[in-house]
Amino acid sequence: MTPHIKAKKEDIAKFVLMPGDPLRAKVIAEKFLQDVRLVNDVRNMFMYTGYYKGIRITVAGSGMGCPSIGIYSYELYKFYDVDAIIRIGSAGSYKADIDLYSIYNVKEAYSESTYAKVAAGIDSEVIEASRNLFETINETAEEKGQKILSGRIHSSDVFYREDSSLEFTIKHNLDVVEMESFALFTNAITTKKMAACLLTVSDNLITHKETSADDRQNNFMGMVELALESVLKLK
Repeated sequence: MTPHIKAKKEDIAKFVLMPGDPLRAKVIAEKFLQDVRLVNDVRNMFMYTGYYKGIRITVAGSGMGCPSIGIYSYELYKFYDVDAIIRIGSAGSYKADIDLYSIYNVKEAYSESTYAKVAAGIDSEVIEASRNLFETINETAEEKGQKILSGRIHSSDVFYREDSSLEFTIKHNLDVVEMESFALFTNAITTKKMAACLLTVSDNLITHKETSADDRQNNFMGMVELALESVLKLK
């Protein structure tokens, strides 16, 4: 056990799907997993372990931001011997033609965060997803006939910005924004494990279209199925 996870080591699977919202973890686990059970509820950060098509999988909340996912993903990699984590989250679009419900497989994350430098001595603003896992997700989507996007995203430390200009998104070639993948990818590199990030666009900062909280909790299941099917190829 760790200060943040009370599960026994054997309670956590080798493959983890990680939404930010612990309630979304509950919905996903109950919808997709068989023989599912709650293995952690410390700080109400719910983690569930069960089976998907015979493969043991844990669905675990991460909380919001690099510091939160940084703690949980590091502990899962380091102390629970997790092999791969796929973050499944929501994102805001920086481009008018990336519409709501688009699914995005993150190739690399740009951030102003100091997480990589402080936590791992990696002095870079851009951290890549694990190539094998990233490519596995793309291959799985192609086999399923599922259209997805991929490229560089913004992993931001802040949700509310006083400067509303989006000129920096053009400079750094950023498509969408979220708040966690930079830390997750860093921890995967540090622990020599695998990490990927799948995002569903929940709002568009150009067109101002947006989804509801209920949509984000219950209706982003296309990326969840893609993540689960991709895990089957890792067994």
